[in-house]
Amino acid sequence: MGTVSQLHEHVRQPAHPIQSEEEALDIARSLATGFAQQASDRDINRILPYDEVEALSQSGLLGISVPSEHGGIDISNCVLAEVIAILAEADPSLAQILQTHFHVLEAVRIGGGEDQRAFLFDRAIIGDRFCGVFSEPGIGGTDQNALHLTSDGRGFRLSGRSSPSASILFSDWIALFVPDDRKKLVAAVVPRNTEGIQIIDDWDGFGQRTSGDGTTILHDVYLNADAVLLHRDKLAQPTVIDCVNQLTHAGISLGIARSALAAAMAFVKSQPSADGGFERAADDPLTVTRIGGIAIRIEAATAIVERAGSRIDAAQINLTEDHVIDAALSVAAAVTVTADIAMEAANALFDLAGMMSARIGLNLDRHWRNARIHTLHDPARRKHTIVGNYHLNGVKPPKSSLL
Repeated sequence: MGTVSQLHEHVRQPAHPIQSEEEALDIARSLATGFAQQASDRDINRILPYDEVEALSQSGLLGISVPSEHGGIDISNCVLAEVIAILAEADPSLAQILQTHFHVLEAVRIGGGEDQRAFLFDRAIIGDRFCGVFSEPGIGGTDQNALHLTSDGRGFRLSGRSSPSASILFSDWIALFVPDDRKKLVAAVVPRNTEGIQIIDDWDGFGQRTSGDGTTILHDVYLNADAVLLHRDKLAQPTVIDCVNQLTHAGISLGIARSALAAAMAFVKSQPSADGGFERAADDPLTVTRIGGIAIRIEAATAIVERAGSRIDAAQINLTEDHVIDAALSVAAAVTVTADIAMEAANALFDLAGMMSARIGLNLDRHWRNARIHTLHDPARRKHTIVGNYHLNGVKPPKSSLL
């Protein structure tokens, strides 16, 4: 903790070229099997998963959202969310790398110039990892630790300290999103080893412990004109950039819920009945009913995520404000429902498994810790207000929900 993170410099072999959505799902399942084996050990000892991250890069999954005209398969968003859910069921910290990665790629798709898209999408297909650093909402440039942007010729200079950025320890490219002095968004994508960028491994949250979050310190970093997204003004218009981010966020919650349910069932099946009225704990009707109820809600959450993905697909094809609002409202429902079932499944694990499940060595509490930390990033309570205000008062989702 508190040390400068250093990724070993090496030449990465080109990633596997994925040809279809079915292949992407198969590869995700194969990776998940391996990722799950040491997930608990990595969590309890905070062992950062560098080998697993490299396997993720080599798998080809980092390029699946790239448009077909740039060599990708332009995967549908419902399948994208399922890929992330599959990986999150094995290790939600690893799945979080994909969340921030695909968020940045969607911003590049909307705001990048043709040459920028061609270059950066090619890097994603090769297996490079992208991460974002965002200026905190409400910061007016007066905080000494805020990100400060000044013009410098055709480019900009950027200094300051970010709040913890998701998965930045594993990044190859960093997207910087900062308002200029006129409150207009400047978006630039730079190599991780750009002069003046310092990344600190200081994440000490009790969940998502190996997600590679960290603080970025920018020491008078120069952003040349080529690094600044050519059409960054489009990022301030109605888009589904944040919808993609929230959908993948929901995918992680869905994976955590599935993992917690699987852990609960495995533990219950292995235990005798606590009250002596049944031969096995799994024969207790109350336990059976509780498991069934959670399984049904997970199935319903999966359907809601799929629906939200299809709404995003429609908005990407026909980018009107109405389509973007439909996507934003549907994604809000997905985030809320998956957050609820992730927490419920994690709590039910201990309700059903009993005192023996609380042993530190089993590390079953990681499911609750991961769910609790992950749901703090995009609190579901805000979604209720946005959706309610739209349906009751006709108030459109705020611009932050459309970006």
